[in-house]
Amino acid sequence: MFVYQHGEQIETSRITRIVDAAGVQERLEVLDGTPREVIRVNEEVKCYLPGSRTVKIDPQTDLKPFRFRTDDMGAIAAQYSIRMLGIERVAGRDCQVLVLEPKDNLRYGLKLWADLESGLRLRAKAFNERGEMVEHFSFTQLQIGDDLDRALLRPRFASSGETWRVEKQAAVAANLAERGWTLRALPPGFRTVTELKRDLGGGHELTHVVVSDGLAAVSLFIEPLAVRGQTPPVGASRQGAVNIFSRALDQHVVTAVGEVPAEGVRRIADALERKAPR
Repeated sequence: MFVYQHGEQIETSRITRIVDAAGVQERLEVLDGTPREVIRVNEEVKCYLPGSRTVKIDPQTDLKPFRFRTDDMGAIAAQYSIRMLGIERVAGRDCQVLVLEPKDNLRYGLKLWADLESGLRLRAKAFNERGEMVEHFSFTQLQIGDDLDRALLRPRFASSGETWRVEKQAAVAANLAERGWTLRALPPGFRTVTELKRDLGGGHELTHVVVSDGLAAVSLFIEPLAVRGQTPPVGASRQGAVNIFSRALDQHVVTAVGEVPAEGVRRIADALERKAPR
């Protein structure tokens, strides 16, 4: 069980994850607000929305639980000042407390509680440039080991017998340069980790790029202006800890979305340039 807070909103979820010779199986159920259930079996991820009887299927090719994180502490230390504090308990387990203070205004400060035995991050807080907490998650109940009850993986909504409307969110690997785009002068520490494309129908495609500094990740969406059917909103907005920045570029809408300060998403959106496709 874990609790996630951003702004005034608090959300409790139950997650079960088993990795064995058969691969990865995972079930996540949101316990507050609108019911949602996510079932994952290796590359296939299904999100059940019982309110609309919709299931969204989204293949995932990377099975790592924190696929944008890096183990290169040198790269992290180049962008954050790192301090180790004492040992504190979270969900009944001893954790090492770390504080990461950004060296610029392009990422949030972090306070992390890492389980001494497994290294799993059991609690995290993110702070903006004014020292205000913008995001907090914490496990409240945790079981680690080989004796997990597999019945916890059994889907609840998926086995209800209802008829579901299926929406496939298929994405395939893409190459940004071959599609006529380039990211020039990303903010320090950020690098491209994923490039995908999705079919929007009508001969149009959405390009999705993820950049990360090893801790923070920002998604960059490139969408043809013709799909919108109207002049899209441009400029900055915010939803809790998530900042959003949109701009128009060569008959496309470019939108950067991520849990970084407003200046960070703006800089990443502005780094995109249009070039002739290869």
